Amino acid sequence: MRVYFLADRPCSLFLGGVLLGTVDGFERSTEIDPQDGVFCEIAPHSPFLPVRFRFDDEFLFAPPPRVTLYFTENAVAVYASEFLRADASMRILWQKKWEDARLTLCVQGKVQLHLETALGYFPVSLPDAFEHCTADPCGENILLRAEREFILLSRGGEILVHAEGEAEEKDGVLTADVPLRDSMGHSARCTWEGGKLTACAIRAAREPTAATYALALFESALIGADVLPFLHPSLAAKAGMLKEFLGDFRSVVLTEDHSRVGLVYGRKERVFEVRYFRVTLTDGKISGIQEE
Repeated sequence: MRVYFLADRPCSLFLGGVLLGTVDGFERSTEIDPQDGVFCEIAPHSPFLPVRFRFDDEFLFAPPPRVTLYFTENAVAVYASEFLRADASMRILWQKKWEDARLTLCVQGKVQLHLETALGYFPVSLPDAFEHCTADPCGENILLRAEREFILLSRGGEILVHAEGEAEEKDGVLTADVPLRDSMGHSARCTWEGGKLTACAIRAAREPTAATYALALFESALIGADVLPFLHPSLAAKAGMLKEFLGDFRSVVLTEDHSRVGLVYGRKERVFEVRYFRVTLTDGKISGIQEE
């Protein structure tokens, strides 16, 4: 089986105790037979604990924490992320208190916020970026702001919103320009009140090229942007049915063929599959979409 390895930071990859090389955000691949039960270790270059597992049929069915699998055509991508810190001792970063809420941000293997309110005590695991964050009231909720991302947290410890962008709060209303990281540079101007999304305007920064036309169609369907500009008149009447036809996909993958795009669907926790769709163009517009 062809296996692609990726990680959210530079790591050394060991297979059977032998150093194979470095993995990071760019995929590296090798052949592994699950029947061999090869022992794998993905060890960060920074002071974080490695992820270790045996690559066998059980692993392919239920990967361990901090490992996500993406099944593609005759291959699987193994993505390691959210590594635990090698230093497991507790380090308190700051403490805050207002009204009925007491917050303690600390690092103990991972970044954690210990939240105490009238509703109880809630430990909340946070992404590494929130090691350097601020906390402020946002209506009945709590706004955590890190560099280039934010979290809106309920007083019951539930993460209501986690997104990129610079968040602004006024009178309990939260607004942010959220970059959507797609081929057209879409961003969403979003407003939340009481932890619920009340307005969202999607804007594009650039027009698609011939090489990204199919990609832009599926990305637009994913984020709820207008897909009509991409469709041939023969298909335009079915624009409202496109999302239902494609189903609940999570992201879009570009392939080497400009008319072929992969869509990522969830199978179970930390396990995804990539299904491929091909588009047909007529007079420069998409006139057909077919799953392969």
